[in-house]
Amino acid sequence: MAETGKPQSGNPYPLGSHFDGKGVNFALFSAHAVKVELCLFDKTGAEELKRYEIKENDNNIWHIYIPGLKPGQVYGYRVYGPYQPEQGHRFNPNKLLIDPYGRQLRGRLIWHKAIFGYDIDSPDKDLSFSKLDSAPYVPKSVVVDIDDYDWEGDKHPYTKIEETIVYETHVRGYTKLHPFLPDYQRGTFAGFAHRSVIRYLKWLGISAVEFLPIHAFFGNRHRKGWINDNYWGYESFSFFAPEQSYLSGDDINEFRDMVKALHKQKIEVFLDVVYNHTGEGNQLGPTLCYRGIDNASYYTLSQENKRYYYDSTGTGASFNVQNPYVLELVMDSLRYWVKEMHVDGFRFDLASTLCRYKTDFRRDNGFLYACKQDPLLRKVKLIAEPWDTGYAGYQVGSYPPGWSEWNDKYRDTLRRFWKGDGYQIPDLASRLSGSSDIFEHENRNITASVNFITAHDGFCLRDLVSYNTKHNDSNGEDNRDGNNSNWSWNSGVEGETDNAIIRMQRRRRAMGMFTSMMMSFGVPMIFAGDELSNPQFGNNNPYCQDNVITWMVWEAITAEDRTMARYARRAVQLRRHLKNIFSRRKFFTGRPLNRKGVKDLTWYNEKGMEFSSADWQDNTRRSIAYDVYGNNRHIFAIFNAEAKDKSWKLPPLEGKSWTLLIDSSDCFKAGKNLGAHQMIIVPGWSVLVFEIKK
Repeated sequence: MAETGKPQSGNPYPLGSHFDGKGVNFALFSAHAVKVELCLFDKTGAEELKRYEIKENDNNIWHIYIPGLKPGQVYGYRVYGPYQPEQGHRFNPNKLLIDPYGRQLRGRLIWHKAIFGYDIDSPDKDLSFSKLDSAPYVPKSVVVDIDDYDWEGDKHPYTKIEETIVYETHVRGYTKLHPFLPDYQRGTFAGFAHRSVIRYLKWLGISAVEFLPIHAFFGNRHRKGWINDNYWGYESFSFFAPEQSYLSGDDINEFRDMVKALHKQKIEVFLDVVYNHTGEGNQLGPTLCYRGIDNASYYTLSQENKRYYYDSTGTGASFNVQNPYVLELVMDSLRYWVKEMHVDGFRFDLASTLCRYKTDFRRDNGFLYACKQDPLLRKVKLIAEPWDTGYAGYQVGSYPPGWSEWNDKYRDTLRRFWKGDGYQIPDLASRLSGSSDIFEHENRNITASVNFITAHDGFCLRDLVSYNTKHNDSNGEDNRDGNNSNWSWNSGVEGETDNAIIRMQRRRRAMGMFTSMMMSFGVPMIFAGDELSNPQFGNNNPYCQDNVITWMVWEAITAEDRTMARYARRAVQLRRHLKNIFSRRKFFTGRPLNRKGVKDLTWYNEKGMEFSSADWQDNTRRSIAYDVYGNNRHIFAIFNAEAKDKSWKLPPLEGKSWTLLIDSSDCFKAGKNLGAHQMIIVPGWSVLVFEIKK
């Protein structure tokens, strides 16, 4: 530790630890604490060197300035106050607490009874009080000089939302087995920044990577007496510090290096952020940060008994964004990742929890208002997972203009259509054309819908066509976890098979689904590995699988998988080629645009005629086509989910030449020219896309 001078009062803002060139200012919010101590440790975090009582408290902000301290200083807090669980207070100065604004952590969390604020051996459980010191077992915060980095002129790509193609991935899983990475970079930001990884993403044609949570998270947790790994990362306990295991060294600038490398290729970076809860869980969870700093402020407590928590997340306790100091923390975190780390967008996990007033979802809530007025956040992409597990938590379509939303209705309809279910055509038409029935209000754009068929949660694309039911036994929950409504079909055999016909049928449906997504209006999101037919072996909830179930197994990619990847690239490139069609912002009207009666969107049947009422009401129908007109060009796409080939008469658009752009079944070569009125054979389980030129 550097030689320090006499402590000074310091300033209440900015919150966290900040180096000014001569010393470090520390500021911490706690509305109910009676005393706060700052603890300084050696570089390893193993030995406490000095302790200061923070005596200044301005408007609930405790602050102190220590001259002589420098970046790299390791520290934590001990916070004193009432231990009255029935009143919502759980202060325990025996627990060393990380700084909520800490931008780097040192040391790993060790599961030990000392990390709990109560005596876990007591029959009174959380009503008891633990006197064990948690300092040896918890991570500590580190002072960081955030200005010490050369961005080399890096700027946000600011890709238009209507031209965005999202690629959802996991830092560790995507790079852990990559054959071209040195061992020390596997599973890290440095590995993802490697030229071989970025070259592939550029080749595929995506415009943004969306990382599963990279905020420092609760790495392991006990379940039924054994350790169950939190692989996905949806248990953040710091909203500023990156996950330590994703760093190949001890420098958070590794994240910035990755962003800078991706930006050079015009690829944006989105973060999946989890502000709705933390890794501390319910009343029986550990005391690591917020619970010990000010439990009654940071968490939403039960109105009936403040010993317990209101939980709309399914994880034990909802983060209390209704508290202005907690909302300030969330907003400061978002601004930090945009301004200092150059992040381009966010996907908000269980966003409905952030939009609750007391316990009710409200569109006129502080979080949405704060995002709307923020000059930084207005420029980046904001994507909601528009539901949670609480009362009236399902809010797809309820977010204001400027927000995009995960559209699970798109997912389910597309899955059911390509599974061969009846009764899907009316819904399918809406999903393909942007889901106006959900999002067309308050002048929202067609990009409000994030279209996805698969994501981290649920079956991957290969499993979607290979399994009828989930197979989550390796999760240790007797296959009770995970969604039972997968709308999947295995083509006759459960799991992997050598049957060439079944494999062909599966590939046809997978390519048909992928092409449908690329030919849908809205923002497409690809789950990483789907384009390479990467399996998860029937596990539709692999949150705890830090192994080959979730890793991208690059060296297991077959010639058949590479063919799928090349096709996926063609579909992505086709969407980009047709950007003057798919960059549409406003919803379709279906009304004539000119005297010739040409419409912006027309639906056709296999007879070459516009859809009639009978077609829409035909519950056995499993095929449909659209003609989209825009910028003086037509795009005609046929979607055939029937198992057999189907005769199809092309619509009578006189004086036009039809050019086949893509066939998901690969039965026809692109570039084939056809004429109006011509009868063609559409292969079973396929999508054909034509461009119609004068």
